[in-house]
Amino acid sequence: MIQLSVVIPTLNERPNIQPIFERLLACLDGIDWEVIFVDDDSPDGTAEECRRLALSTSRVRVVQRVGRRGLASACLEGMLASSAPFVAVMDGDMQHDETILPRMFKEAQIPGTDVVIGSRHVEGGGMGSFSRERVKLSNLGRRLSLIITSQELSDPMSGFFVITRTYLNKVIYRVSGVGFKILLDLIASSPDPVNVREIPYVFRNRLYGESKLSITVGIEYLVLLADKIVGYAIPLPFALFSIVGATGVVLYLAIVTALYRTGYTTFLRAQIVATGVAMVSNFLLNNLITYRANQLRGWASITKGLIGFCLACSLGALSNIAVAKLLADRGVQWAVAGITGIVIGSVWNYSVTAVFTWHLGQRKSGRRTPAKKSYLPAASPDA
Repeated sequence: MIQLSVVIPTLNERPNIQPIFERLLACLDGIDWEVIFVDDDSPDGTAEECRRLALSTSRVRVVQRVGRRGLASACLEGMLASSAPFVAVMDGDMQHDETILPRMFKEAQIPGTDVVIGSRHVEGGGMGSFSRERVKLSNLGRRLSLIITSQELSDPMSGFFVITRTYLNKVIYRVSGVGFKILLDLIASSPDPVNVREIPYVFRNRLYGESKLSITVGIEYLVLLADKIVGYAIPLPFALFSIVGATGVVLYLAIVTALYRTGYTTFLRAQIVATGVAMVSNFLLNNLITYRANQLRGWASITKGLIGFCLACSLGALSNIAVAKLLADRGVQWAVAGITGIVIGSVWNYSVTAVFTWHLGQRKSGRRTPAKKSYLPAASPDA
């Protein structure tokens, strides 16, 4: 019986597959284990390399995902594809020290333990040769994690841990599956205190491939925090859509003030310019944040999406005005009528653009290239 499944999410990690398997083979002697590579349809042939390796050993399995992306969701699929009572998660770039896995596995078997974390911030651990700025970024993420979890962890940003099947089954229906920080998601999803143990390790430099760290990693982290705060009350996409809409209102008012109040142009022209800029801004931010799972890419898709978005929002604005006027004419207090109109207009905009701009605005048939698929790179963001 398999005692330990090691789940490794990958994207363009072909050169690392054979070396990481050999390292696991060397350090997990005496343990019944398997490795599950969850590949987000890497264009470099990572899945094919995993299958080639699997032909020579029963310890290797591969899950190739087509049409979806994301480290957190990849890890969850790998965990659910396993039957082992203990599941380890680590990155495919060999920056995690696999030699501590036997100790982590042993700690996970202690009765009452839920999660064993490979930590860079306890005595004996370290960030390796990371720059001072990257260390500060990681520390900031650690402080922000306290917003959604009641217990302080030394390294909630870690992507290296062992979790028990019992704990996974307990929280699986509460996890968000958003972004890169699956450990924080799992810990914050528990309604009860989590029994955590931490094992030190030193983060290593990547040997092959390129780091996936980008500004979108930070956005995904903030989205995860937002989902844990409001996701149980209202749909997160609608909350993000509303926040983006609020930024558009601020931008609209700022432009009208700058153009009209300074005497640069007429009020009507200032409104037209401000409305156009706000709509474009809202579209771009929603494409980057709210609908990042179905993000439109390429000039053709973006242009088509922008036109559809503006048309939908124009109709939403008309419905907003019509509803507000109808309520005001019937004696409803003007502020209540206005807010009601805004809510109805927002729901319309959200519903229509979700379907016609981001879902149907992309190709509905044929194999998508990796650059046009949803979510973000599934390999380590090195944060």
